[in-house]
Amino acid sequence: MSHKTLLRTGPLVPGGISPYGPLGLPGADGLALPSGFTGRVVARSGHKVAGLTWHAAPDGGACFPDGAGWIYVSNSELPLLGGASALRFRADGSVGDAYRILSGTDLNCAGGATPWHTWLSCELGHRGRVFECDPYGARAARPRLAMGRFKHEAAACDPERRVVYMTEDEPDGCFYRFRPSDWGDLTEGTLEVLCSSGHWRAVPSPAALLTEARHQVEDARHFDGGDGCHYAGGVCYFTTKGDTALWAYDAQTSTLDRLCAGVRAITAAPSGDLYVARETTEIDVITPDRAVTPFLRLEGHGGAELTGLAFSPVGERLYFSARRGRTEGHTFEVAGPFRS
Repeated sequence: MSHKTLLRTGPLVPGGISPYGPLGLPGADGLALPSGFTGRVVARSGHKVAGLTWHAAPDGGACFPDGAGWIYVSNSELPLLGGASALRFRADGSVGDAYRILSGTDLNCAGGATPWHTWLSCELGHRGRVFECDPYGARAARPRLAMGRFKHEAAACDPERRVVYMTEDEPDGCFYRFRPSDWGDLTEGTLEVLCSSGHWRAVPSPAALLTEARHQVEDARHFDGGDGCHYAGGVCYFTTKGDTALWAYDAQTSTLDRLCAGVRAITAAPSGDLYVARETTEIDVITPDRAVTPFLRLEGHGGAELTGLAFSPVGERLYFSARRGRTEGHTFEVAGPFRS
């Protein structure tokens, strides 16, 4: 969890002084970064990495501790083939292994990591499911049907309130939370939807056999295409692709704030800084005092979407993918003096 979080009041302040200084010239991989940072491509769609052919359409991702090393997990937003793959990094940053952790699922877009070190891979298709996956590759993935059947986009765990927030990629999608009967076990629980009143109400039929989940509660609040989702320091941040908005749901005060527009994906560093992928191939940093400044620009990938933002467990490396359509995809790593 982040040490600090975004100030809870006041507007964002674009054009402030970056904590890392100006961007330099782009390197061989097209990355323009501040002084002291380096970047590299760690995987490319259709190419071998540690013996595994890296998947097309890389999307949501997360990192997990692995002894002295770590693991980066990435979804594949392909129809029918979908699933998710993992890259295992050694302590020196070299790739030691690559393997599948989920196969044969449909349009695995985003998802979220759990505090018990599993990956929630979300299906984007009609009546999509949430699969709980083992990033270490030891256990088979399992569908968590109590979390609802709808166009799942992303998930974010709130360990303080013991709920999982979820977004829905529909033009009138909803913002949900799942209350498991036992924290750490997602097989049973209650699916709830955020309502216009600010309250949460239970979805009567999460399986959505007759009526879609977003239409089962009359007062449900609707959003224009739920997208990325990340929880940090008492706040669940999520984005909506229809209006490219960044939202902040303050779980402590049960209030919702629209922060800005032009954002597609989001993650947080251990420092409390937020990192947001723009509609363009750029990533900005938002500091806890709400200053917004450029952190990264990717050139030579026009029309690509930046996805799967995630920090390594100690916060020294940032991972993300640049995907163009459902064939081309590059997964990057940026290393350097990130704030602690």
